[in-house]
Amino acid sequence: MAKILVIGAGGVGSVAVHKLAQASHIFTDIMLASRTKSKCDAIAVNVKEKFGKTIQTASLDADKVPEIVALIKSFQPQLVLNVALPYQDLTIMDACLETKVDYLDTANYEPIDEAKYEYSWQWAYKDRYKEAGITAVLGCGFDPGVTGVFTAYAKKHYFDEMHYLDIVDCNAGDHGKYFATNFNPEINIREITQKGRYWENGTWVETKPLEIHKPIEYPNIGARESYILYHEELESLVKNFPKFKRARFWMTFGERYITALNVLQEVGLTSIKPINYQGMDIVPLQFLKALLPEPASLGENYKGTTSIGCQIRGIKDGEVRTYYVWNNCDHAEVYKEIKAQAVAYTTGVPAAIAAMLMVQGKWKAPGVFNVEEFDPDPFMKLLPEYGLPWHEQIDCPLPVEK
Repeated sequence: MAKILVIGAGGVGSVAVHKLAQASHIFTDIMLASRTKSKCDAIAVNVKEKFGKTIQTASLDADKVPEIVALIKSFQPQLVLNVALPYQDLTIMDACLETKVDYLDTANYEPIDEAKYEYSWQWAYKDRYKEAGITAVLGCGFDPGVTGVFTAYAKKHYFDEMHYLDIVDCNAGDHGKYFATNFNPEINIREITQKGRYWENGTWVETKPLEIHKPIEYPNIGARESYILYHEELESLVKNFPKFKRARFWMTFGERYITALNVLQEVGLTSIKPINYQGMDIVPLQFLKALLPEPASLGENYKGTTSIGCQIRGIKDGEVRTYYVWNNCDHAEVYKEIKAQAVAYTTGVPAAIAAMLMVQGKWKAPGVFNVEEFDPDPFMKLLPEYGLPWHEQIDCPLPVEK
């Protein structure tokens, strides 16, 4: 039985708290904290209605280590789940280190003034966390997160060596808005407008933003135009599975989305460099974020499904083998269950599952880790139990290679 502090009350935080409340046999006490306490309170009402469980709420500025430390000392959780902004990863990690409490997040750190995300900042905490005897698990949403677990599961059960990895992420849903992002617009647009990268023959190959694309078939969806992006799990996966000759990440975007994004970029609204407007400095992308729909508000009218998975080619017993493992998630079913949308759901559910495994000691070791460094089997077992069933195809043609 454990107490958990969740920081961040967006769509992912809401899903995670609902799933943690569903696991009341593990978590006796849940606290949800955010800069805007009213968001926490609204989620708490929904959780009470759904599961009959009362959760505590608090106001918190996650940019300030002393505030986080004070809340941790007051609530005394076994684990802090960070689903706030990636800019706040290090302050929350610092607070966990000071209070010797385990740490979990869903996305790696990136500086607020630079669109650059890599694990180096967080991996640098490894020795200090090890000396403190606490665990940090990095990047346990879906991608990154489940995609790392999928890869570890493939290696454990199906391959002697894995040589080619393609992570494929399709959102075939329609929310009815002309232009909106499925998670925090600031983070989403920074990610998409950066140069692409993929791993090949021991080095990173850089591409122009959205330069490489092609149609890929997705289960029960069909062909969707898919674009190579750089995604953070590639960095940890090629490190932890060094036999990969190539590793790529693909994501789908509709033509209307790409057109709107190009216009916004051309007029400067996706820039993260401050400009002076009527005597005050504003960041154009932060202003754009304020204009766009809140991702958590998209669920009610969302139709269609997401499909995210890993397609792998490698060797087993001297023979070439292929493996495809994926999850499809329905937006309307998710809304019916907990009034969320599938992108938030596929991030929040894995975070809650990782939290369960950590407090139960199944994912526990002193230091800083990515998800693929732990046993994937208990995680894979819990995925369908908490709403994300997975499917696999063995030794079949891989859609990304067609």
